[in-house]
Order: sequence, then C-alpha cells, then structure tokens
Amino acid sequence: MTETTTHSRVAVTDAAAALLCELTTQHGPLMFHQSGGCCDGSAPMCYPVGMFLTGPSDVHLGALDVGLGAVIDVFISESQFEYWKYTHLTIDVVPGRGAGFSVEGPTGRRFIIRSRMLTPPELEHFGLGPAD
Repeated sequence: MTETTTHSRVAVTDAAAALLCELTTQHGPLMFHQSGGCCDGSAPMCYPVGMFLTGPSDVHLGALDVGLGAVIDVFISESQFEYWKYTHLTIDVVPGRGAGFSVEGPTGRRFIIRSRMLTPPELEHFGLGPAD
C-alpha cells in the first residue's frame, strides 16, 4: 500500500471552518486575502468572491474545504509571501471585532493567522532550501 502525503501552505481550524460555513450561507462564496497592510496589520481579510480583486502580484496559497461544499481560496500579496514563504498558515477565529471590511465583523469574532515553520518535507515539496 502506498501512502500519499499532501502538503499545503494553508489550513483552517474547525472553529474557523464553522464560522466560514455560517458566513458562506449568508454571503455566498468567500475568499481570503492575507496582506501585510498598515491599518489592520496582518489580519486575514475575508470577502465575498468578487468584492476583492486579486492580481498578478498576489500568490494563491491554497483552497480550504470548510464543509457544506464551500471551498475558499486563500491569497497573499507577493511582497508578504516573500517574508512568509517558509511558514505554514492556519486561519483561526477568536472573540473580538473583525478587521476592516472583512465579513466576520458583525459576528463578534475575528479571523487571525497562526503560523509555524514549514517542516523539512514541506520545504522540499515547495522547492525551498535553507538558503533560498
């Protein structure tokens, strides 16, 4: 039997996935953009698809299957990706006011990023070495 390992750059906690299902029911398909912006710092911003336009300077980190058939694409600005390319990001949710125009604002909860360094197998998978 062959074991298959899937590597990703982004994940979501169960609590965040549950909130995303609620928000998808309310707003339709959603997407995330992780910036290094000044106003909301590095808060992950969640928008209805089409409300935030990505461009050639955005990197697609991956897609999150949050249940109920909802798949949410996650993007990061290219300049921020250069700082974070060695990290795995997990979208989580905590009590608090949502950032800026992010759709969770009125819920009394806000999305946050938790990060960890990529493991050696992940680094190899993504073509990164210690000196890259």
